[in-house]
Amino acid sequence: MYVDEMLTCVDCGRQFVFSAGEQRFYEQKGFQNKPNRCPDCRAARKAMRASGPNGGGGQRTREMFTATCSGCGGVAEVPFNPRGDKPVYCRDCFASR
Repeated sequence: MYVDEMLTCVDCGRQFVFSAGEQRFYEQKGFQNKPNRCPDCRAARKAMRASGPNGGGGQRTREMFTATCSGCGGVAEVPFNPRGDKPVYCRDCFASR
């Protein structure tokens, strides 16, 4: 049912084999698309993602903003830029609400 197939890598342009075993694996996992990259480019891309910010996953650090707490008047550090039209609370005041 499965036959080795030659595919072309979108990154380097080289041809690579999409083996019958890989095709079976892709079907078992429910993958709909054939691989676009050769094994070398896939490995390089995976390594690049793993070495991103915070050591992996491409996750960015959350930008925090400071504001004056509407409850106690202290400094509140929040993950959004306060617009001034709604109250902003520090961690303690928010937890007590």
